[in-house]
Amino acid sequence: MSIVLLSGGGGGARFARGLQDALEPGELTVVGNVGDDVEVLGMNVSPDLDSLLYALAGLLDDERGWGRSGETWNALAAAGAWGGEDWFRLGDLDLGLHLVRTRGLREGHALSEITAELVERAGLDTRILPATDDRLRTHVVTPSGTFAFQEWFVARAHRDEIDDVVYEGAQEANAAPGVVEALRDTTAILLAPSNPYLSLGPIFAVSAIREAVASRRVRSVAVSPLVGGKAVTGPLDRMLLRMSGGTSPAHVTSCHEGLIDALVIDEADAPAEAPVELVVTSTLMRDRDAARRLAERALETACG
Repeated sequence: MSIVLLSGGGGGARFARGLQDALEPGELTVVGNVGDDVEVLGMNVSPDLDSLLYALAGLLDDERGWGRSGETWNALAAAGAWGGEDWFRLGDLDLGLHLVRTRGLREGHALSEITAELVERAGLDTRILPATDDRLRTHVVTPSGTFAFQEWFVARAHRDEIDDVVYEGAQEANAAPGVVEALRDTTAILLAPSNPYLSLGPIFAVSAIREAVASRRVRSVAVSPLVGGKAVTGPLDRMLLRMSGGTSPAHVTSCHEGLIDALVIDEADAPAEAPVELVVTSTLMRDRDAARRLAERALETACG
């Protein structure tokens, strides 16, 4: 079996860990969002790729849902005291990874090459592939102006309502090596319970990836990121209401038109109707066992 998961961080990373627990070693490939990537204090940070790496390697801080467990913040506090930017939370343990990535990029290595080396050093059999090695950045259009994703999400605490999302660089972006091949050779395609606009949208903004999924010959199954019409974390329910007119499974499905055959929804969102098959289960990943059960239900839906 070969499974390809398209994912952001956060809930997507937890779901990826559930899949890894449910599958045999080497059966999972995760294509991660890079639209959130940002440069902070001269370092290249890939938040969603890092969340995936930490979750799959058992290093994720499950209480916060991001960053390393056992983290401290001394370097960031010192940088702030010296007048450096400290709005983006970079932990002491986290810095090591960012320094290695930044050095690799400055030496001319591709993001996919650096990510593969990090995955190997973490001792993982699961592959993590960035959607693209090219520069692709998510910007949100709000009544207060257009902001880079991290500026809006972190610095402005995502308080501004969103009217549109722009994926800067998407038209020129090529899929990273191995991504299209993985999608063409896979047993099934899964979409993590990630924000369709902010986490999965940048992945599908890469035309080669969208075309590979749209022309699939296998089942493609998404897991809804909503429970009872509400986002577990983040602003997705607000976004769906403003941009799609509601938070039902049908509204979630509309974000993936032509790209999925089924949507796994939470019991709190049933009964419901949508233009694709709906599969009802408990989707709230309270712990690692719950994430594995959800992954197994998604795999059953995708593979039979």
